Amino acid sequence: MKPINLEGAPKAACCCKAECVPEEAAPPAQGLPLRRIGSVLAALVAWWLVYDALPGLSKLLTYDVLGITHGSHLGESVEFFLYDTPKVLMLLTVVVFGVGIVRSFFTPERTRRILAGKSEAAGNVMAALLGIVTPFCSCSAVPLFIGFLGAGVPLGVTFSFLVSAPMVNEIAVVLLYGLLGWKVAALYMGTGLAVAIVSGLVIGKLNMERHVEDWVQQVRLDPNTEPDAELTWAARMDAGIFAVRDIVGKVWPWVIGGIAVGAGIHGYVPEGVLASIMGKEAWWSVPAATLLGIPMYSNAAGIIPVVQALLEKGAALGTVLAFMMAVIALSLPEMVILRKVLKPRLILVFAGVVGAGIMLVGFLFNAII
Repeated sequence: MKPINLEGAPKAACCCKAECVPEEAAPPAQGLPLRRIGSVLAALVAWWLVYDALPGLSKLLTYDVLGITHGSHLGESVEFFLYDTPKVLMLLTVVVFGVGIVRSFFTPERTRRILAGKSEAAGNVMAALLGIVTPFCSCSAVPLFIGFLGAGVPLGVTFSFLVSAPMVNEIAVVLLYGLLGWKVAALYMGTGLAVAIVSGLVIGKLNMERHVEDWVQQVRLDPNTEPDAELTWAARMDAGIFAVRDIVGKVWPWVIGGIAVGAGIHGYVPEGVLASIMGKEAWWSVPAATLLGIPMYSNAAGIIPVVQALLEKGAALGTVLAFMMAVIALSLPEMVILRKVLKPRLILVFAGVVGAGIMLVGFLFNAII
């Protein structure tokens, strides 16, 4: 069968809920690799020196330069903002650089080839793991969905990937580690992978292929399309730099906005208020947090400072994780995009299964922690 050109298929507008990385190749490498490696190492040393000095600098600016009173609500908010803004942006920069290098190994065609032909259970696990490191987000939903099904990837496996790619976000993992420690980061990654794998398995067992739009079912991809070009390490480092310019350049306003919200919560919201609304004792807090996260329009980097402030003010970990996962993995813009390739019943099943998994995570961690 002659391969079908996807250029005529419906295009998805970018919702930018998660960070998007262009699929086109990064600019070609210039200069000697050793010089580039030396420059990167020097930049990392400078990065660490500045990062290590941030706590003292934020206090100096808040109380000595700006003259704000120690212990005041305003002082706590300003110190939080002046500390977290450079900290999160610096963490984001170094993580995106590393992720850009890793992602240079995973082109769309290579990812499709890895997933195609696998048994369903193994495919779900592999798809969820690949979702962590591949350069796709919810704004890539339509072309990815078409490409995966056209390459013979089962429906359930495709959904495991589509859930994992935005939700188990490697940038969020590192930011959580830097701000809240390895335990919270590990809980987020482990439970996110579990939700992605189980959601894909459930959707696969329901045999809902008939609820995919008919034109998508007719697409078949030529297995030799988009041949992978091997890149030199210099070119992969360029890919990392290119990713920093593209991603950080797009998400920094969201990061600052999230930190501003977090600073307000940190400085002005009393401890008892959030503990009563989002605490373990309020059984309805997990469903409410999940529903509240769905219409929110944010990305992983922007929501982390809000999560940090909520936890510091007494909100329960399970409730906050449910809120965060709903913001990243379920959104109204993504549902609108998916409507181009899925019929309404399958969209509802997808949202219901993922939402149920997120709430289960919230209840579980509120019960055991």
